[in-house]
Amino acid sequence: MAEDADVIVVGAGLAGLVAAAEIADAHKRVIVVDQESANNLGGQAFWAFGGLFFIDSPEQRRLGIHDSYDLALEDWLGSAGFDREEDHWPRQWAHAYVTFAKEEKRAWLHAQGMRWFPVVGWAERGGYGAVGHGNSVPRFHVTWGTGPGVVAPFVRRTRAAEAAGRLRFAFRHRVDELIVENGAVAGVRGALLQADGVARGKPSSRVVTGDFELRAGATIVASGGIGGNHELVRANWPARMGTPPAFMIQGVPDHVDGRMLAITEAAGGRIINRDRMWHYTEGIRNWNPIWNRHGIRILPGPSSLWLDATGKRLPPPLYPGFDTLGTLEHIMQSGYEYTWFVTDQAIVKREFALSGSEQNPDLTNKDWRLVLGRAIGKRATPPVEAFKEKGADFVVRETLEELVEGMNALTDVPRLDFETVRREVTARDRELDNPYGKDLQIAAIRQARNYLGDRLIRAAPLHRLLDPKFGPLIGVKLNIITRKTLGGFETDLTSRVFGANGSIIPGLYAAGEAAGFGGGGVHGYRALEGTFLGGCIFSGRAAGRSAARA
Repeated sequence: MAEDADVIVVGAGLAGLVAAAEIADAHKRVIVVDQESANNLGGQAFWAFGGLFFIDSPEQRRLGIHDSYDLALEDWLGSAGFDREEDHWPRQWAHAYVTFAKEEKRAWLHAQGMRWFPVVGWAERGGYGAVGHGNSVPRFHVTWGTGPGVVAPFVRRTRAAEAAGRLRFAFRHRVDELIVENGAVAGVRGALLQADGVARGKPSSRVVTGDFELRAGATIVASGGIGGNHELVRANWPARMGTPPAFMIQGVPDHVDGRMLAITEAAGGRIINRDRMWHYTEGIRNWNPIWNRHGIRILPGPSSLWLDATGKRLPPPLYPGFDTLGTLEHIMQSGYEYTWFVTDQAIVKREFALSGSEQNPDLTNKDWRLVLGRAIGKRATPPVEAFKEKGADFVVRETLEELVEGMNALTDVPRLDFETVRREVTARDRELDNPYGKDLQIAAIRQARNYLGDRLIRAAPLHRLLDPKFGPLIGVKLNIITRKTLGGFETDLTSRVFGANGSIIPGLYAAGEAAGFGGGGVHGYRALEGTFLGGCIFSGRAAGRSAARA
């Protein structure tokens, strides 16, 4: 049968847009199929904070940060912990991605108009030694314009290709099957969904109005992960993390449902590392939700006191911003599914950032006047202050006893013992009586304050939590929030998908989160942050170029 295009891309998120742009620029015909409307162009990436992982960037050098390929690779491999036979291709992708991040990534994106905030963030600091998990230096470059700023160059390129007649968007086309003929993928079949103009991120209609079939010489699956499908998250939950949470909030829209994983698997694609995933522990319920169970992650600075559900301090190095999955594992083994920050207004003002483009209007709208308020304003950013006032997980009080009472009121069973909390807080405060001490979190705060970027906007001056001039006191209930799939379809370095028998499936490619951001799990067990959007870009580019050549 005649082909409708040279390549079909399933998914109009970041990886799909990058792939489609590369295909169109190679003067091939491409159709981008997505079950959502044009309002959701860019997918999850639109909602992102926009952090990208660069190595030895101009931004780092201006801040006195000494970074290198060797150091970044050591950090990556120490975090990934590759230890399985199926980690062969993820390891190859890791080496390739670190090379990309050092050599070509920034210049390639800069040439397309992308720019970055001058202060480099220090995410996932680790704390397990030089060869363990974590970033040895700050590498988190926030895109000027956040997630929409990351997506913009590829929206522009694909829309230009659409105007030139080389690209067609097929929105509200839900793929239900990959067409396999003579062992090769030859296209897609599925259902036409009822037109629905709901706003970006809102749940859309699933009413079927017809069906469709599209054929091409190559098909790229760039359909994202499973974060909106809690049943699938729990089914894949790793045994090492204990029993999956009964209650989770959601960091991605409902349409991030993982449907294409089973559909592609039915066509022969091999999923590896499906038990590797990336969920956050600092989730708060959105007081103004867009999608179901909508949660926002706090991106914390280093100073808040982190307590478990009973009021005991989390062990080192499980401090804010140090080890996401180590903290998650500890929480799930505690017997409870939530934790607490005990903090104050001075810390919240300086250190609380909220993940998401819509939660950072200053950076998203490229407003330097508002950005300046982060450093010199008397209050936290307006979105943070709104959560303080309206968020269901925030308690604001003048005294510690009142604070604990208010925190206990947020849970079905009041588990916080005031004397336990008081002891933790006063012991922490006592460590500030001299420049020495044994509290490693205090040492980490001092180290953070030695870095200009943290001192400017991310690390509050050291002070006692019970000093009223830095108040009021604030308690924040932290929930588990779903986010990323780290495993996915096993691919070679050109994004071709392997079958269960270990051979390449002709005509089938995968990119982005569906491919574990490359190879079926480029991050291994843990991520260094700033690597998810970059993984979509890198794997989408590889898939698009490879499919166009084929």
